[in-house]
Amino acid sequence: MQIFKGTAMWWFTKGKRIEIWDEDIQWPIGDIEAVHRIRDICAAAADSAEKVGGFADRADNTKKKYETERYERAAKTAMEIAFKISDDLMRDSAVRQIVNLCVKANNLRTARILLRAIQSASIREDMLNDHPILRQ
Repeated sequence: MQIFKGTAMWWFTKGKRIEIWDEDIQWPIGDIEAVHRIRDICAAAADSAEKVGGFADRADNTKKKYETERYERAAKTAMEIAFKISDDLMRDSAVRQIVNLCVKANNLRTARILLRAIQSASIREDMLNDHPILRQ
């Protein structure tokens, strides 16, 4: 059975997982592609954001650090992409996704700052209705 020697744990020898926000972007990309990429980034980081939002009482620092760094990298990349979108409504829609991510992570300071960047009154009002805590 030499064929299977050393293959039982092959998945542990793989390198670090490449996250969607760590992938290189071949600029320029169109506004629609940018919005889709931001949506995908926010969806992929939602689990980390929720974990970060629930870490207030936990003492597990290694897990906390990993999830916090993962969420922050995703949010930062999404913001960098969003502010390169030229269409105002598409940019507002993308920023809305990022605000939702920040609220999940209980990062209300960043969420409020990004909320002010939304130019569309209807999108901003929808966000405030979805997350009344941002009104403070």
